[in-house]
Amino acid sequence: MPESNDRLPLARLLICGAMIVTLAMGIRHGFGLWLQPVTQDRGWTRETFAFAIAIQNLAWGLTGIFAGMLADRFGAFRVILFGAVAYCLGLMGMAYADSGLLFALSAGVLIGIAQSGTTYAVVYGVIGRNVPADKRSWAMGVTAAAGSFGQFLMVPTEGFLISHFGWQQALVLLGFAALLIAPLAMGLREPGFGGSAPPHRDQSIVQAIREAFKYPSFQLLMAGYFVCGFQVVFIGVHMPSYLKDKGLSPQVASYALALIGLFNVFGTYAAGVLGQKMAKPKILAFIYFSRSVAISAFLLAPLTPLSVYIFASVMGFLWLSTVPPTNATVAQIFGVAHLSMLSGFVFFSHQIGSFMGVWLGGYLYDKTGSYDVVWYISIALGIMAALVNLPVKETAIQRAPQPQAA
Repeated sequence: MPESNDRLPLARLLICGAMIVTLAMGIRHGFGLWLQPVTQDRGWTRETFAFAIAIQNLAWGLTGIFAGMLADRFGAFRVILFGAVAYCLGLMGMAYADSGLLFALSAGVLIGIAQSGTTYAVVYGVIGRNVPADKRSWAMGVTAAAGSFGQFLMVPTEGFLISHFGWQQALVLLGFAALLIAPLAMGLREPGFGGSAPPHRDQSIVQAIREAFKYPSFQLLMAGYFVCGFQVVFIGVHMPSYLKDKGLSPQVASYALALIGLFNVFGTYAAGVLGQKMAKPKILAFIYFSRSVAISAFLLAPLTPLSVYIFASVMGFLWLSTVPPTNATVAQIFGVAHLSMLSGFVFFSHQIGSFMGVWLGGYLYDKTGSYDVVWYISIALGIMAALVNLPVKETAIQRAPQPQAA
């Protein structure tokens, strides 16, 4: 782990980290725009597409744990570089897959692996190691806010590419865009990583995992993050088709996803700033409860472009605002030595929720012809997540002295 006097320059850290997250998250936030073009062209059901995206989220979460371990051991640079190449190959494979299996392997497994190495857990590990604790939540909020701009920028761009070049060529162009992550990774090369000797750790990986999973607050954070994944991925992937089924134009869905990205900029930044001043578990409880209120109001109100835009703006403010306080709480409790790995475990729970949300959306739609049941599940889960976050203790854990470990 880099010493305090060897920390990366803050401006370089934030700019490179934010741009990496902008590309990685911005590309994947628009995948819902491909649901109908792909399924109609290939003759697949919505469940086929949804299952591949569900696999993507599960692969992202599972491999994120190991990506975090590697980033904690060798630094983030190598992990991000590998992720950029995998992202490009996954998008190319997604474009030309002619069977559900190949689509699941490319759009699902390969892109999921790519996202594990190019998104929050790895980038936040670098921030945690290089930013003092009194600025850590703010720095995570800045990175998430800047990265959220990627959704605002990329979703309309992806809609433009699909309409002008076709869905296949649009994926190929995005594949080349993903390679831009590689040079940005150079800005996150940390001193003290990558040599033959690992950075000094007061805990081994096994000790850190045992400590975290025995700690009730860690378990509650994981439960809340499950709900976060369920809600945002269901909405992000299925809302375009939901709106089209209700008779609204595809442009409404594109603008709605863009508004989510725009207001997510403000929401994530606000959550990061408030996390330096308020109890982060209370911030998380407020976010989850507010999501349930927003979804309920959306379903009860008459469906018009205006109601969609209002809902998208409110949900955007709440969208990834859970990310800075959740990761900052993990860092505050357990320290930063194994932050990427522990954040990876928490995010794995998020991705199990993502798997369930996106897959259930497709499965229940094919079974019932409606998304209503999944909307109701999202409301109930939001209330549950608000309640489980309230007892979380964010104070640093008190450890008994342990033998030194590599």
